Amino acid sequence: MGTLLEIKGLKKYFPIRSKKLFNRTVEYVKAVDDVSFTIEEGETLGLVGESGCGKSTTGRSAIRLIEPTEGEIIFDKKNLCQLSTRELRETRKDLQIVFQDPYASLNPRKTVGATLEEPLIIHGVPKSERKKKVEEILEVVGLTSYHSGAYPHEFSGGQRQRIGIARALITRPKLVVADEPVSALDVSIQSQILNLMKDLQDQFKLTYLFISHNLSVIRHVSDRIGVMYLGRLVEIAPKAELYNNVCHPYTEALLSAAPNLNPRVKAERILLKGDIPNPVNPPSGCAFHTRCHKCMEVCKTDRPELREVSPGHFVACHL
Repeated sequence: MGTLLEIKGLKKYFPIRSKKLFNRTVEYVKAVDDVSFTIEEGETLGLVGESGCGKSTTGRSAIRLIEPTEGEIIFDKKNLCQLSTRELRETRKDLQIVFQDPYASLNPRKTVGATLEEPLIIHGVPKSERKKKVEEILEVVGLTSYHSGAYPHEFSGGQRQRIGIARALITRPKLVVADEPVSALDVSIQSQILNLMKDLQDQFKLTYLFISHNLSVIRHVSDRIGVMYLGRLVEIAPKAELYNNVCHPYTEALLSAAPNLNPRVKAERILLKGDIPNPVNPPSGCAFHTRCHKCMEVCKTDRPELREVSPGHFVACHL
């Protein structure tokens, strides 16, 4: 066991161009702003936060699905940012993603079999082996070889997501980025897909970067949890440590919003004031100080960096 993925100082800025100034860049949306973390082999790191916090951009940048603006991505001892196009293509079989919307991520004009064969063709798998691999992976995700001749619109949402998972796993990857993989599904189907992904992790020795805004989902699947706010990590810790020893006020507010299944325990809901600041011009100091119920004067001027408060538990807060 060792570190499979190491992210150092990852940034992703999207340019805003002005039509009045000959399409020049006038500002940047700071979607991801100096994020660092590691993922160990066989581990599931969950990324959680409100919509627009940069967690999906972080996941896609981590596998160079979108090009990062700055930072280092060390995957399996290789710096992905320094690989040539050919080297990156060869590495792609070890880096896969499961998208949020299973229907939008599948080509409606291709059969399931053709969709699953495509990555095998790209990576040079002989034609004689491709059909067998497609049938095998369909069986693994709970479908049958009969489904290979059908089109995406003929399946339910849960079945389409199984196809999306099959496409991600057919190259036998080492790392899978799961970008909100169950948020578009019915609650009754979500648990089936989550349990399938956990079983497949054991079967194929997978490592997951699991992205979700649902704390219940993150708690179910993760070994460690990272909390993001406005493009930055504000807290990261092992699952049990995070839930039992919350340190950041934003994490505290998120956990207070999660449904409480024990009617005897009355949990106090922490309501965040105001809206999420504009990522084009984030607040000075701690970006969360404009909504924080524990804000101090130092929070308005000095930006806190991640510091270790207990073994494996890092927090970016002045408290």
